[in-house]
Amino acid sequence: MRWRGRRQSSNVEDRRGQPLSAGSGGGGAAVLLLRVVPWLLRSKTGRVLLLVGVVGYVGARLLGIDVLSMGQGNLTAERGQPLSAEQQELAEFSAVILAETEDTWRRIFAGMGKQYREPTLVLFSNGVRSACGTASSAVGPFYCPGDQQLYLDLTFFNELRRRHGVPGDFAQAYVIAHEVGHHVQTLLGISQRVRQAQSGLSRAEANALSVRQELQADCFAGVWGHEAGQKQLLEEGDLEEALTAANAIGDDTLQKQAGRAVVPDSFTHGSSAQRMKWFRRGFDSGDISACDTFAG
Repeated sequence: MRWRGRRQSSNVEDRRGQPLSAGSGGGGAAVLLLRVVPWLLRSKTGRVLLLVGVVGYVGARLLGIDVLSMGQGNLTAERGQPLSAEQQELAEFSAVILAETEDTWRRIFAGMGKQYREPTLVLFSNGVRSACGTASSAVGPFYCPGDQQLYLDLTFFNELRRRHGVPGDFAQAYVIAHEVGHHVQTLLGISQRVRQAQSGLSRAEANALSVRQELQADCFAGVWGHEAGQKQLLEEGDLEEALTAANAIGDDTLQKQAGRAVVPDSFTHGSSAQRMKWFRRGFDSGDISACDTFAG
């Protein structure tokens, strides 16, 4: 992909290197300080505590520890170890891809007479708290409709390459675009309708609806990929990278790799063939109306 030098989204919150308890809400912390500091200043003990806190903060900064760093920038790990050049590049890449999805979906929503609300991409390491609960990196990238944020541990890209044999930056872009696809479903009310329809269904029936929802997110990712091609961002072999990624993370392929029998009723994301088919449909058409995975 020709992504270097392009606009990076400002909707990126970098929590890498922070303890699990750290989360969004830096503004809330500032409000809390504005309320607490006057109270501390009214007593001798409070003034001492405030002084100790300030000295501790300054000391931590002098030691190179980023106490609470939000947004983009050269984030420092929890124990003062700077992030590698590879990690920084992946963060910049992710911010560029997010920006490109913003441009695409803003245009598509405007064409429907709607306004696109941009999601936030949260970069984290090891584990993270969201409105959907606490998750470890093992769950992979995910979207939380409760806070309308995407969550990504960038080490997933290494796993995609080493464990699944899927290299390439467009494969990585497909992962981000798929999660953005879930955000689009939330804005259009699709996710809510799926959850309502799943109520009272058997597990197999609920899984079947989940598969349709995931395949639509794949198709929406393909719609973004179509526009990326129109903007000359893609290079030879990029489409094959995305299709290889879709194939590698199909439910049947993952079950086989785990040494388990393939059980279609247990699928939640779709087979490899289905995932490739729907990404390709969105990519070839560039039209979200071609992404009705719920028809029929």
